[in-house]
Amino acid sequence: MKPDLFEAPDYYNLDDLLTEEHKLIRDAARAWVKRDVSPIIEQAAQDAKFPKSIIPGLAEIGAFGPYIPEEYGGAGLDQISYGLIMQEIERGDSGVRSTASVQSSLVMYPIWKYGSEEQRNKFLPKLASGEFMGSFGLTEPDHGSNPSGMVTNFKDMGDHYLLNGAKLWISNSPFCDVAVVWAKNEEGRIHGLIVERGMEGFSTPETHNKWSLRASATGELIFQDVKVPKENLLPNKSGLGAPLGCLDSARFGIAWGAIGAAMDCYDTALRYAKERIQFGKPIAAFQLQQKKLAEMITEITKAQLLAFRLGQLKNEDRATSAQISMAKRNNVEMAIKIAREARQMLGGMGITGEYSIMRHMMNLESVITYEGTHDIHLLITGLDITGENAFK
Repeated sequence: MKPDLFEAPDYYNLDDLLTEEHKLIRDAARAWVKRDVSPIIEQAAQDAKFPKSIIPGLAEIGAFGPYIPEEYGGAGLDQISYGLIMQEIERGDSGVRSTASVQSSLVMYPIWKYGSEEQRNKFLPKLASGEFMGSFGLTEPDHGSNPSGMVTNFKDMGDHYLLNGAKLWISNSPFCDVAVVWAKNEEGRIHGLIVERGMEGFSTPETHNKWSLRASATGELIFQDVKVPKENLLPNKSGLGAPLGCLDSARFGIAWGAIGAAMDCYDTALRYAKERIQFGKPIAAFQLQQKKLAEMITEITKAQLLAFRLGQLKNEDRATSAQISMAKRNNVEMAIKIAREARQMLGGMGITGEYSIMRHMMNLESVITYEGTHDIHLLITGLDITGENAFK
């Protein structure tokens, strides 16, 4: 792999809108990615293995629950800081960002928001430090975009709950220590339960043969008469709105993260275009290549502005689910289009592990689907602006 020479584009001087703390946090994450992720990520993707050695580094840069209060082991940062960290990590690899997103928004967030004080003190500090790794169980083999149809269920057995069912396409599941699992009680109400590694009947088989997110561990969560202590039920919120609130936080991180992948593809393509000589001059001198690069930087700049404004709204607790959906959909689509154009600009070299573009392109094929598919997010916006529900 070539040295990581990445330079972040900032065409509209957005750094002027960031605080000094924001820039310090971002630059620390960027330096860590250059030092600890870039040198190993291509081989990890080729080997289809998540590099567990980077977990302590992710914790050190605050990637695990950066907005979680310090009393629970978090850094107590704002939402723009969270977004910037996700941007830098996904610049390195979407799979690594997935690991951090799941830990932060889908495991730590619900324990913090919906959990008891005992649950917060027991789990959050260890999740923040990376001592514990978590996963989030919502999607099922037959219920993806329609999570309300889930069949995973639990019964009250007096001194414990008995959990049965299965979850699919779960990031971090093969090595998770805890899983926040969403299941229906006997009345059909959805609740969150914290399932811990070692509970009898709980298994996490890994999903193999992926062409995307190859440096991320994906698997299943299987529950066969798992006895879950009653104190592991999240007490402060139930119903479908509870897991969807977690997804809002995760989608916000993705909206920022996708910008990182796009920036890396753009920077790679720009650098290559200046160096690659054809017909006696750099290909950057040809009109079609300039058109591609000009469109890339325009779309990245628009996505940066969208994410920054969304971050402000999140900090003010005013961001709506529909606004978050729009940013996730737009920014991931932007990133995947840039990855495809950048791949073409590099010609045959674009498919090799010598450059990051093909890996980003394959990863983004998953990102455009998970945490709500591209089409589902379109319908969320459609519902918001028309008041008409096209889902049913």
